[in-house]
Amino acid sequence: MPADTQYRKIIHIDMDAFYASVEQRDNPELRGKPLVVGGLPEGRGGVVATASYEARKFGIRSAMSSKQALQLCPHAVFVRPRFAVYKEVSKHIREIFSRYTDLIEPLSLDEAYLDVTEDKLGVGSAIEVAQQIKQAIQDELNLTASAGVSINKFVAKIASDINKPNGLKFIGPSAVESFMEQLPVEKFHGVGKVTAEKMKKQGLHTGADLKKLTEDELVKSFGKVGRFYYQIVRGNDNRPVQPHRETKSMGAEDTFAYDLTEPEEMHTELDKIAQTVADRLARYNLKGRTVTLKVKYSSFKQITRNHSLTQPLGDAETLSRIAKELLAATGLDEVKIRLLGISVSNFGELQSKPKKDDAPEQLKLF
Repeated sequence: MPADTQYRKIIHIDMDAFYASVEQRDNPELRGKPLVVGGLPEGRGGVVATASYEARKFGIRSAMSSKQALQLCPHAVFVRPRFAVYKEVSKHIREIFSRYTDLIEPLSLDEAYLDVTEDKLGVGSAIEVAQQIKQAIQDELNLTASAGVSINKFVAKIASDINKPNGLKFIGPSAVESFMEQLPVEKFHGVGKVTAEKMKKQGLHTGADLKKLTEDELVKSFGKVGRFYYQIVRGNDNRPVQPHRETKSMGAEDTFAYDLTEPEEMHTELDKIAQTVADRLARYNLKGRTVTLKVKYSSFKQITRNHSLTQPLGDAETLSRIAKELLAATGLDEVKIRLLGISVSNFGELQSKPKKDDAPEQLKLF
């Protein structure tokens, strides 16, 4: 990289086992124990939202079934998530970020990118800003965060994971390319298990291996994302930190305590979900033209169906009606439904800022 290039100063902050750490902070009896936050393993069981580092030693990971987590660690402690508490903590963390920069791109309740190329307090050093932020989170919230500091978002995000928990990793301009060359392909953010296995079958185990291929060869093997791989393995990522990320869709879903088999039960649940979605849309002054129904059966088979309109909508009654029509079209004879969800997208020109001056909600369900 040219010596005279003006580089951005990007920090990626990632809270350490966020939900579990909040629970252990608030309940001393949980400290030091393998803690799982998520659905309880009884009955049909739920899903792990996050696990403490004590639990992770047994192989417990996010999105794993709670029953599997219990098998891996029979003495694990399970608690249900308290999302209202996590949101309040997240708002405090965001306030700490805003002391240093207004260029904050939240990815979820527990992580964000910050552009501190010109920090508000005139600290000058991105490493020092990251250290101050970590210290403030520790002092004010009694929680720890890990930080990655580099010249772009991709490298900063990978760096934040290197020394977890409570870590800080700086990868400077002169080290970026060699760092990417040494990185195992499965560590590339955005490369999942399937793609990683495909790469390895082609003899591509590290960034250096990827770097040997031309852009056209990468596109031929991996599609359009091959262009991204070509650039990123060379340390090139020009994506800016976006303070107001565009909301693409908004929705809600529910997993039921027992399988639904009667249309009346399904319709009742769709009414509830539609009202939740309508309330969220109203809060952000949004209306959309596309309604999507999500259905998961007792076999765990999952389908989605959508319907687009010429006029935007956002009211519960219309959402529920369309969802019921989409559900009926899937066939309801002898089905057992585990989960239903409704989402709205295709907002077009209607999107505006939230009615309240706060950050967009984390609407993913665990």
